[in-house]
Amino acid sequence: MQEKNPYKPMIVSGVLVVAACLSASLGLAGCEKEGGAEEVGRKLDQAAESAGDQLEATEKSLGEKAETAGQYMQDSAITAKIKTEILNDSELKVLQIGVTTNDGVVTLSGTVDSQLSLKRAAEVAQSNQGVTSVENNLVVK
Repeated sequence: MQEKNPYKPMIVSGVLVVAACLSASLGLAGCEKEGGAEEVGRKLDQAAESAGDQLEATEKSLGEKAETAGQYMQDSAITAKIKTEILNDSELKVLQIGVTTNDGVVTLSGTVDSQLSLKRAAEVAQSNQGVTSVENNLVVK
């Protein structure tokens, strides 16, 4: 299911304003010349096509930015949840473990006291929804 673009009404109304202004100015200029109506029509067609192309490009750009922002928010939520779970786990010391998430890939870094803690941190990270994989860069000290 495709999400609605919240910026589309603003973009469409902006394009309509530009087209209306263009139409009015070209219409006035065309009235003064012989055969001007055809020229005005051609210019309006070009302007409408150009505005449509610009609208499509703007929609695509906004859609990509919204998708990127959505992924960033999802990654941030995953990181926060894992850090909270590590903090609440008596076997792990949260200050020794760094957690980052990028496109669902969780990276654990830092030092732990034992191999058991290293394994437990990876289990905590992997058990979260949205996690596609875990890169465990923890070192036993």
